[in-house]
Amino acid sequence: MKETEINFNVQLDENHIPEKIIWAAPDGGVVSAESKAILLSVWDDKVKEALRIDLWTKEMPIDEMKRFFHQVLHSLGDSYQRATDEEEIAEEIRKFAEYFADRSGIKM
Repeated sequence: MKETEINFNVQLDENHIPEKIIWAAPDGGVVSAESKAILLSVWDDKVKEALRIDLWTKEMPIDEMKRFFHQVLHSLGDSYQRATDEEEIAEEIRKFAEYFADRSGIKM
């Protein structure tokens, strides 16, 4: 069995607010990359619920955060389709992502 690692290092200020996020995924070619935000979800099979880690730095502008959420929402539709093969529901998720883009003022 092969193992791989994905690492996140978060530098915090004196109030425990993220100042810098560095991540690495060596098997994916990412050695030490800086990011302004992380939205990470894991499935807890024991309690049957999603657990989340949502972090962003003080330097993450609101307009970039809106774009980040739009792209995450859209990719959730793609992931849902790959996981369930339910194209119709996946398309509804992607439609919501476009609605979100329109309502949040980021749609070009």
